[in-house]
Amino acid sequence: MTNKSQKSGVRTFLLRLFVMVTLVALSVAAITLSRYQQFESSRLNVPADGLIYTLPAGASLNQLANDLEARKIIQHPRFFILLGRHMEVAKRLQAGEYILLPEMTPRALLDELVAGKVIHHELTLIEGYSFREILQRIREHPVLEHTLTDESDSEIMAAIGQPDQYPEGRFLPDTYHITRGTTDIDFLRRAYQAMEARLQTEWEAREEGLPFKSADEALILASIVEKETGVAEERPVIAGVFIRRLQKNMRLQTDPTVIYGMGTSYDGNIRKRDLLKDTPYNTYTRDGLPPTPIAMPGVDAIHAVMHPATGKSLYFVAMGEGRHYFSNTLKQHNLAVDKFQKKKKGITLPPSGQ
Repeated sequence: MTNKSQKSGVRTFLLRLFVMVTLVALSVAAITLSRYQQFESSRLNVPADGLIYTLPAGASLNQLANDLEARKIIQHPRFFILLGRHMEVAKRLQAGEYILLPEMTPRALLDELVAGKVIHHELTLIEGYSFREILQRIREHPVLEHTLTDESDSEIMAAIGQPDQYPEGRFLPDTYHITRGTTDIDFLRRAYQAMEARLQTEWEAREEGLPFKSADEALILASIVEKETGVAEERPVIAGVFIRRLQKNMRLQTDPTVIYGMGTSYDGNIRKRDLLKDTPYNTYTRDGLPPTPIAMPGVDAIHAVMHPATGKSLYFVAMGEGRHYFSNTLKQHNLAVDKFQKKKKGITLPPSGQ
């Protein structure tokens, strides 16, 4: 065989080899593309009622893919990484707690993680709670990140950026939606800011002629109204009683302030000696408002002291089931006490508030 024919044979062989390799490569590429497309439209392997999945802060796309494979939620982590790069999500994943549903595809999952559609949990602060009761509720919440241990009230307030503020009454009762990883300090700061915003809004829309020098004084009275009120529609009426007493320089004479001033010595009963023992919060022995709120007033109580009901009542006494009888004079009030508290018979009273 001549050199020319040998060279021709080599070229033919190489050409055939190239064609074969190309066909194999194209075949492999086609198979890989088909599998990738199948993966992209596949469903996550999670229970029928879904699966809660937490993406840690700082987790990379590769770490996410490998973790999902380790938990058998997906197959082919390389396809998942390739999909993520194609969607350009590698630097946009948001940490948090997510619910993975069986109808979700890998693409849908990545969309959720980029959009930050994390699970929201509820934490409710109840009207009339004290600051200590708020802290206990926060400590018991399973989703919050607990950083507080035995800090004092002043240290807690300093941590939320309010070092000179007394904490009582400064957090708005509401149902808050929180995400896992929210710290107790972050939550308290949010509830504090919510109260500040609501109080300022109500203060700016208040009625004229109220006996308050500041929104803080209105908040103090709102906390008293909250503790005195068992029936929602009575809040403006009770607020009206207290406001008229302040305007007439009458002492408020309200038991909840006395109880607050007793602190931990309060055992569930209030006695005559407690009413006579002077504390900064005893409104039987001191004029005007106590120095601070005595509980967390809700929105309705705050609104009530800014827009009190009109009338002439200066006294009220509990009738039972959370309701009160309102009197215009001390004589009428004393009769109401005899009737509703001392259970004396044969006492006839005019309609409440008249």
